[in-house]
Amino acid sequence: MKKKIFIACDSTNIKELKNIIKNTQTNEINIGYKFGLELFNSKNGRKFISQIRKKNIWLDLKLYDIPNTVASSINSLRDLKNINYLTVHISGGYEMLLNAKKAAKKINKNLKIIGVTILTSFDNKTLKNVGFTSPIKKIVLKQVLLAKKAGLDGVVCSGYEADFINKKFSGEIITPGIRFSGDGKQDQKRIMTPAKAFDNGATSIVIGRSITKGNVKKNLKKLINSFN
Repeated sequence: MKKKIFIACDSTNIKELKNIIKNTQTNEINIGYKFGLELFNSKNGRKFISQIRKKNIWLDLKLYDIPNTVASSINSLRDLKNINYLTVHISGGYEMLLNAKKAAKKINKNLKIIGVTILTSFDNKTLKNVGFTSPIKKIVLKQVLLAKKAGLDGVVCSGYEADFINKKFSGEIITPGIRFSGDGKQDQKRIMTPAKAFDNGATSIVIGRSITKGNVKKNLKKLINSFN
């Protein structure tokens, strides 16, 4: 089975985004594209996303609000028929997750709701600074079990949690914080190489700057070669 990779397209420069998509076409791995708030909230971002065809598209909005507001927000996306994945924060709670799943089914039966656990920009120290007392792995496990109860299609977690989550959760396990060996952490804390993340149980990975900065084609080839 081909490795499933999401390219994190974190830019508002439409020309740059078109170049990334153009230069990441391959039959060797399964490529999808992740667009977040930076693009979605920009002047031409939503229009650009809506015009993409025949690609695996992930809208990474990380919705987190009261249940009714999240459901209404998802309903407002009904014009984006090409979206395959949408993220919500699991910490929004069970009722919010249920409402998100129900709202998604109403607008697009193929839209997958993915629950975000603890962001990969956190480690145990920074998590403690915002009031959490349990270690990351314990919190993530509880969140994943809640996502499972709510019927979510997948979860987002670091490669360090994927190794035990896949024993508890049968949905998709998407791992961000991916870096090539030797790349800096930048604003991430819990990072992992592409091959190691898959070895740890990820069903797909998210990789951004290691691919999108510099020579995109060369970087993509490096990614493909990392699995051999």
